[in-house]
Amino acid sequence: MCNIIIVIMQDIRKLPLGIQSFEKLRKEDYLYVDKTELIHKLITTGRSYFLSRPRRFGKSLLVSTLEAYFLGKKDLFKGLALENLEQEWIKYPVIKFSLAGGDFTTENGLYDKLKYTISDFETQYELPKEESFSLPVRFNAALKNANKKTGLSVVVLVDEYDTPILKTMDLYPELEQKSREFFKSFFATLKDADEYLHFVFFTGVTKFSKVSIFSDLNQLIDISMDKAYSALCGITQDELENNFMPNIEALATEEELSKEECLNKLKQMYDGYKFSANGTNVYNPYSLFNSFNHKTFGSYWFETATPTFLINKLKAISYDIRNFSNCIEASALQIQDYRADNPDIVPLLYQSGYLTIKSYDKRRERYTLSYPNDEVKYSFMESLAPSYLNTNKNDSNMDIYAIDNAIEHGNINTVKEQLFAVFARLPYANSLEWVERDFQNVIYIIFMMLGKYVHVELHSAKGRADCIVETDKYVYIFEFKVDSSAEEALKQIEQKGYASPYAADKRKIFSIGINFSTNERNIKEMLVKTDGLLLNTP
Repeated sequence: MCNIIIVIMQDIRKLPLGIQSFEKLRKEDYLYVDKTELIHKLITTGRSYFLSRPRRFGKSLLVSTLEAYFLGKKDLFKGLALENLEQEWIKYPVIKFSLAGGDFTTENGLYDKLKYTISDFETQYELPKEESFSLPVRFNAALKNANKKTGLSVVVLVDEYDTPILKTMDLYPELEQKSREFFKSFFATLKDADEYLHFVFFTGVTKFSKVSIFSDLNQLIDISMDKAYSALCGITQDELENNFMPNIEALATEEELSKEECLNKLKQMYDGYKFSANGTNVYNPYSLFNSFNHKTFGSYWFETATPTFLINKLKAISYDIRNFSNCIEASALQIQDYRADNPDIVPLLYQSGYLTIKSYDKRRERYTLSYPNDEVKYSFMESLAPSYLNTNKNDSNMDIYAIDNAIEHGNINTVKEQLFAVFARLPYANSLEWVERDFQNVIYIIFMMLGKYVHVELHSAKGRADCIVETDKYVYIFEFKVDSSAEEALKQIEQKGYASPYAADKRKIFSIGINFSTNERNIKEMLVKTDGLLLNTP
C-alpha cells in the first residue's frame, strides 16, 4: 500500500498556483494544460481580439503565453502543440499592459501605470522617449518608432483592462469616470496606428459597452461567447482526467472516496462554467488546483473576495435573489454588454462568473442562466448573508449551524427560535419599507446556506412547497405567508398535497406553516403538524 502511494506522489507535477508567467511555468516544470493548439488558431485567423472571462480563470497566463510566442521563444513550447504548428518563430516587438495590479484609487494611478509600461517599452527597444507628448500621442509614437526600428509590426497585449474601472466604480465614481475618459483617448490610438500593428489582444472580466475599446476600437473581435474558444481558459473534463489523475487519486485517498466519487465531487464543486451556447463546459482552474493542493474540497475562488460593489448593487435595486435558483433568461446582447448605470444586474453576474449558461433556446435566441456549481452557489449566499441578515459572516454561519442542528434532531421549537432571532436582528428603521420579497430573500439565504448540510429544495414554478428540507430521520415541508396566517399556509400544504411524495416514507414528516408580519418585521405565527396532529410551538 505504501509503495503504491509513493508512486502516485512521484507522478504528481507541481501545480501552477499563483503562476501567471508562462516562461516561469515552463522553465520550472510546473504542470501546463496545453492550450497552444487553440492559441495557434487564434493568432492565424485574426488580428484583434477581446476575451472576457471571470477572475482566476487563467487570463493572465494566456496573455503571457501569447507574449512568449510573439517574442519567438520557441524553446518554451517544446513538447506542446504549437512547437510543430508554427514554422517561422518571428520575434516581434511586444508591449504588454498588465492592469491586474496597481493603485487605481489614486488620482493618477491609471496614468502612471500606462506611462510606466510605455517608458519600459521605449527603453527595451531603445526608442526615443517622447516625454513632451501627451500619453496617447507618446503611445502612438512608440508604436511607430518600434515598427520603423525593427521592420516588424507591433504586438499589443492588454491584460485585465477593466480593473481600474472595477476598483473605483462603487466608492470612487468620479475617478471611475476619469478612467473611462482616459481609456477613450489612450486606446483610441490603436485605431489610428493600425498600420504599425501585427496583433492586438484585450482581456477583462466585464465588457463595458461605453468604454472606447468597444466603440472607437471597433476592429476588436469579441470571442467571449465563441464556441471555438469556449475552452481557451478553464479545464475541460478530458483535460482534467488526462493531466491530473495522480492528483485526483491523492485527493480521493485523503477524502476516503473512490476515484469515481472524487470525480463526481469535483464536478459538483468546480465544473459547470459554459461560455457559449454549444461550447464545452470547463472547471474553474484556481479552485481545482487549490483542491488538489490542499487535498480537500473548499471554496477557494471566493476566498479572493466577492466584489463589494456587487453586493451593494443587489441591495440597492432590491433584487429578488430567489431568481438565481429558478434560472434566469437573457438574450445574448443582454449578457454581453454591461453598463454601470444599467439597473439590470444580470450581465455583471454572468460576466463575473456568478451565473453561467445552462441552455440555449435557438428559436427564441434566449439563454438560461444559473449557478455554475456548488462552490459558487453556497459561497455566494455566504457573501450575501451579512448584508441581508445584518450580521457578520461568522455570526451568519453560527445561525445556520444552530438551525441545522435543530433540524437534524427534530427540534421544531429551536428552529422557530432561531428564525425569530434572525429577523429580530434586522434594522427596525427599515421595517416600514419591508415587503414580501424582503422576507422571502432572507428566508431564501438561510435555507440555501442550510443546503450545504442537508438536502434542500426551494420553491419553483412546478408548484411544490416553498421549502423542503430532508435529513436521514426527518422531512420538513415549509410554506411561508406574509400578512396572512400560518393556518392558511398549513392548509395550502394539505390542499396541494406537498407531503404526498413522502406518504410511504418511514421518516417523520413535519408540515410547517409560517406567517410573517411586515408591521412587526418578524415571524408572527408558526404552526406545525405531524402525524395529523397540531403541535404546540411556543
